[in-house]
Amino acid sequence: MRIRAAQPDDVELIFALIRALAEYERAPEQVVGTPELLSRWLFGEDAAAEALIAEVDDVPAGFALFHGTFSTWECRPGIWLEDLFVLPEHRRFGVGGRLLSRLARITVERGYTRLSWTALDWNEPALTFYRKLGATVLDEWTNHRLSGATLHAVAAAAD
Repeated sequence: MRIRAAQPDDVELIFALIRALAEYERAPEQVVGTPELLSRWLFGEDAAAEALIAEVDDVPAGFALFHGTFSTWECRPGIWLEDLFVLPEHRRFGVGGRLLSRLARITVERGYTRLSWTALDWNEPALTFYRKLGATVLDEWTNHRLSGATLHAVAAAAD
């Protein structure tokens, strides 16, 4: 097994894995991005995210896509794991653990304070995996999101 940093020629692969993740999460219609947008934001001049690719015997097995965060209380950056996905045929062989371990190492090597993510409440295999790692569940926090027309309406109020 090999975990490596994604390269620009991996964009189509990463996009295919994103679509597979969306299928698994029962929301394929929500993938509205494109490989071109993904390329811009992963590898463009103003890149906003990074990705790792897991390979088993040189065959793509999964990916982790992440970006920076910042803790005001600790006054240090962290990493937000946006997506971690392993193809079904590669599950239960340690691929997810290796991806998360590499991402934890990146967090530590950069001197960052934390690695955070969310998981769907119905995704018991993922929740069990994260519990086994010793991850803390933040039950007292509720996620919020502005997007689409609502995001634009709130942005318009800034004037």
